[in-house]
Amino acid sequence: MNNETFNNAHNSYRLKDYPAALQGFTQCLEDQEQKPEPGEIGLLYHRIGNCLVKIGDYNEAIHAFAQATADPAYDNMGSVNYNMGMAYAMLRDYEDAVRYFEVAVSDNHYATPYKAYMGMGNALLRLGKSAEAGAAFRSAALDESNPSPTKALLNLGVCFMALGRPADAVTSYESALQFDMTDKVRNQLYANLGQAYVANREYQKAVNAFEHALADKTYFLNDAASVDYQQAIAQVSTGASLASEASESGKVDMSGLDVPAADTPEYNEDLKDVEGAAVVAEESAQQPTEAIPAVQANAPMGNEERFFTATDEELERWSRAASKEERKKRHTGRNIFLVILLLLIIAVGAGAFAYTQGYGWPTQEDMTKQLFASPDDAAGLFAPEVAESDVQQMTKFVVQADDVKIDGVDRSMDSTQVYATAATTDGGDVQYKITYKRDLIGWKITDISLNFSSNG
Repeated sequence: MNNETFNNAHNSYRLKDYPAALQGFTQCLEDQEQKPEPGEIGLLYHRIGNCLVKIGDYNEAIHAFAQATADPAYDNMGSVNYNMGMAYAMLRDYEDAVRYFEVAVSDNHYATPYKAYMGMGNALLRLGKSAEAGAAFRSAALDESNPSPTKALLNLGVCFMALGRPADAVTSYESALQFDMTDKVRNQLYANLGQAYVANREYQKAVNAFEHALADKTYFLNDAASVDYQQAIAQVSTGASLASEASESGKVDMSGLDVPAADTPEYNEDLKDVEGAAVVAEESAQQPTEAIPAVQANAPMGNEERFFTATDEELERWSRAASKEERKKRHTGRNIFLVILLLLIIAVGAGAFAYTQGYGWPTQEDMTKQLFASPDDAAGLFAPEVAESDVQQMTKFVVQADDVKIDGVDRSMDSTQVYATAATTDGGDVQYKITYKRDLIGWKITDISLNFSSNG
């Protein structure tokens, strides 16, 4: 691999000039004189995918990340699969996002699984699977590599509220307060805690939490949270008990939750120089998720049990009933996917065979007809390395003819010769030999000459 080109692209990336970085990494990949080795191929596709993410082309980023995973010598597959999951999440394909996050956390060499657990939890919340999302956020909070479990615990509290378990939401929010965080996040956390206290009928604590959120006068409650705050004040002042339909039914109105699930984790930049020394990557902006709809847990765990002491088996049983119908749909979708995948494999195989046999799109015959239909406008049909003066010289002798006759085609994977006959205005015929070179799936002209042989 060309280390100089790579490092220039790397520097462009650090300077946030992502188009230049993309061009540089692509040049490294396509360099025929210093071809990248196994391992370097995966690295380059990883970097190309990151650039595409930065410029918002998530579909192409997914293709690049998939190419990175095809390099068995590349040793950072956890980050690649995490970024793949993030790209799918940006496209709102949460099912596939979860699938790739699961692959990432299953990689024992992945250094920061808490990021994939956070992404998985957010995607599951989007799918309405609050119990499964809670399990993911719990894993993120308990991950030893997580430098600050605050956001995971905040999201875990959101899951408990969605599942009608405000007491456990209180436990999660109170646990989050033990860690360092910005003033803004702390205010948001106290606002959520206040609403959880109201749902749990602990009104004095709710008032205290809301007052903490508002203390520095930089944070403002939304309408629903303000109603909860005033309701808590009224209950404390009158000493009356609030008959909460939400608590009795096991449902909680999530439409007024002041702070929904905390954020979406950043992409793994995985910026390393050619020699492998680690480089610190900037974090991308964090974005809050949408409000989460109300969800009632089927077969909930006993009120005396705490989420942190539940086993994974218990969590799975807890969420199984709520997800049964969704799994049926998923299985049906998977069968359809397998059929489509089989058809794609067949199509790709046929396409690859056609490629090796010298076929492409547009075909050489179509390009030849286009050449003779308008020789003066044919510059775009020529390969970039053909000089403009040579193009003019070659097209000067091309007879304009709308019904040029294709006499024969000699094909190979990388080059093709087309033999054609064009009729002149005085009734004569001129024979030509047009040479093409491969240009991705298509072709470009490299030479036009008069053909005096007997090839037909």
